[in-house]
Amino acid sequence: MNGKRILKEMTPYKQGKQMHEVKKEFGLERIVKLASNENPFGYSNQIDKYLSAQLPSFDMYPDGYTSELRTAVANKLDVNEDQLIFGSGTDEIVQMVGRAFLYPGVNTVMPAPTFPQYKHNARIEGAGIKEVPTVNGYHDLDGMLNAIDDKTNVVWLCSPNNPTGSLIPKDDFDAFMEKCPERVLVVLDEAYYEYVEKSLQSTISDRFSGYNNLLVLRTFSKAYGLAGLRIGYGIADKALIANLDVVRGPFNTSSMAQKAALIALDDDEFLLDTTSKNSNIKYKFQEFLDSIGWHYYDSQTNFLLVSTPKSGDEIFQHLLENGFIVRSGDGLSCPNTVRITIGNEDDMKQLQDIIYQLHLDISKER
Repeated sequence: MNGKRILKEMTPYKQGKQMHEVKKEFGLERIVKLASNENPFGYSNQIDKYLSAQLPSFDMYPDGYTSELRTAVANKLDVNEDQLIFGSGTDEIVQMVGRAFLYPGVNTVMPAPTFPQYKHNARIEGAGIKEVPTVNGYHDLDGMLNAIDDKTNVVWLCSPNNPTGSLIPKDDFDAFMEKCPERVLVVLDEAYYEYVEKSLQSTISDRFSGYNNLLVLRTFSKAYGLAGLRIGYGIADKALIANLDVVRGPFNTSSMAQKAALIALDDDEFLLDTTSKNSNIKYKFQEFLDSIGWHYYDSQTNFLLVSTPKSGDEIFQHLLENGFIVRSGDGLSCPNTVRITIGNEDDMKQLQDIIYQLHLDISKER
């Protein structure tokens, strides 16, 4: 069969090792997964209460307009309902952007490293790709502006950035938007928004002050703990949303995902508890890394990108054999690093013990 030529040069997304695989391979009783930035504190217990009393009707198609959740999110963010689009995670909305705005003859600008699906979908659509290296994990916004030309259709900003964790300061973002041509779509991926310190968060009204070319992405997969249900959303000018809706699948989010997200959105107590615990445990882990001299990047997320004295793959393998799954930075265009999701307090203490012994062993080798 004759598919797109570019597909022969690409590979499918390869997920990290699953816990049952690692248990079997290394004969371990317990595995701690700290590789995918999932919420170690689960999700709102209000969801369990709902599901124990009532399940969605699996024989019926879901609401293709996501009506109840749409109304709740619109009220929460103080936006109009026609400014919202929902997807199977924000990944699907990234794919929608590619289908709607990228094609041969145009290009897209993004930081490097960043979330790999921006580049992946651009390649599938045949668009040119301009990558601008980050500086100490932060976006080089001036460099990205300089990379924009008359063929640029989309610019990707990821704040906080994955895999570095760094946040784009509000003033820097505003300055970028003022200088970016209005014909260029700017996608601001805020998947980790809820983890950002309150004093550094920007409201949606702040973001959209006069910018009709901005699409903001958020998700229920991270702080809300609904990664397994795959639901996220985008906020933009209604004309932009209407264009994206053309390429959206008609029933792209499940009934269960919609209901769980609706309940999660209303549980502010769980969200505050989750983000507070993450912040406290991350701070203690940073103190530990400081004590052994391992550098880490500034992070406003539930993960740290940690520089390692050996290759990321070597550190990954050592931790794997000791029951911890992290993500090697060698495969994220961040050599000699590992990305570590912040887990619960007990697991992070155990991880620190393993890393400390590894640190001592490496020091003896030198």
